[in-house]
Amino acid sequence: MNKVVFKRKSFIFDFIFSNLDSMKSKKKIEELIRFASETRKFSQAKYSGFSVGAALLTRDGEIVTGCNIESSSLGLTICAERVALTKALSEGKSRFTHIAVVGPTDDYCPPCGACRQLLYDYAPDIKIILSKKNDTKIIPLKELLPFAFEETKLRKS
Repeated sequence: MNKVVFKRKSFIFDFIFSNLDSMKSKKKIEELIRFASETRKFSQAKYSGFSVGAALLTRDGEIVTGCNIESSSLGLTICAERVALTKALSEGKSRFTHIAVVGPTDDYCPPCGACRQLLYDYAPDIKIILSKKNDTKIIPLKELLPFAFEETKLRKS
């Protein structure tokens, strides 16, 4: 009888803690979206006018931001996601869980192919947070890039 009561208590406590974790997660996601949105103001998008902000979450709970930086030689333009990732990597951070990406339109702003590939190289299990007006989607990177080019493809057989 005591074991059953203990299990029920454990279940209730697990349920309460999982809801607390989910509430914390929701707040962290909202915080990432806010950081990405605020970082857009630093965007250097003088050619396209398409300002993008990104906020990258490390496993330690740190947030690293980035914005797009355009060049007159458009191929040299760096997307917000790559700025955030390279900034984090250059500061010694190497484990990431989520990245929020926010653009200037009322629609989602998913990472381009180059950003998806670089994110995959350093954080294949990362989740991408896309936000627009009153809606947010969280999509695993592997769904956005199902047949990623992997490091193993570079190894000689």
